[in-house]
Amino acid sequence: MASSYIQIGYGQVALATLFILINMGLSFGLRLGLEQSLGLAAFRMVGQLLLVGYILQWVFTLSNPVFVILLALGMTAIAGVSSVNRTRRRFASIYWNNFISLLSSSFLVTGIVVSGILRVQPWYEPQYLIPLLGMVLGNALTGTSLSLDRFMEDLTSRRDEIETLLALGASRWEAAHQPIREALRIGMIPTINSMMVMGLVSLPGMMTGQILAGANPTDAIRYQIVIIFAQAAGVAIATMGVVILAFLVLFNRDHQLADLLRKLD
Repeated sequence: MASSYIQIGYGQVALATLFILINMGLSFGLRLGLEQSLGLAAFRMVGQLLLVGYILQWVFTLSNPVFVILLALGMTAIAGVSSVNRTRRRFASIYWNNFISLLSSSFLVTGIVVSGILRVQPWYEPQYLIPLLGMVLGNALTGTSLSLDRFMEDLTSRRDEIETLLALGASRWEAAHQPIREALRIGMIPTINSMMVMGLVSLPGMMTGQILAGANPTDAIRYQIVIIFAQAAGVAIATMGVVILAFLVLFNRDHQLADLLRKLD
């Protein structure tokens, strides 16, 4: 297979804007009221991707571990804020909890893939580290936002039931066990559903990108399998971390559901 690929110019990107204009036209015609949101989302996406492209080009040229780590931390911080912004309820340390959960899960999983599986030399090679971290973070972000939102909603809707269990002598873990399990299940469902149909219904973006760039399809598939397993592990660790940290904040050591959550009702 040829190793070359077809380069895309800004003129071709501009033509692709027609797809968004079609969406906006449908929204206007059907009175959905999404034209402004679609336009803003498209504008932000293009601006963010262009900015990231130039930053990555600069980082790739330097290949300095300090800049690579700073970029990775920045990506994780943005992911943590985005995860919290998707939830409907808040508590004092929610941003910090999300950041810690995403940082520990994504850095651990990406580190294992880069150093243990791919054996990249040096380990901080941005060509591998940054894209892999971004893919793990993106999925972990979705998992943490879904699980955390579900956990806090369950604590709110089932507050009387939980407080009754606590009053009857149940420990905080016993009272919150079911909401925790449900939150973790909700956080993992998108990843599992995606894995179920991958290859039959959908072709993953990374694999498609490699094939378009001229890579051998079987090589691209092996890469994709590694990435999907890494993403699944990252989601599991991140969702478990963020829910457990929320549990420790919202239930005190006296086995009481904190008033902190009541203020958010």
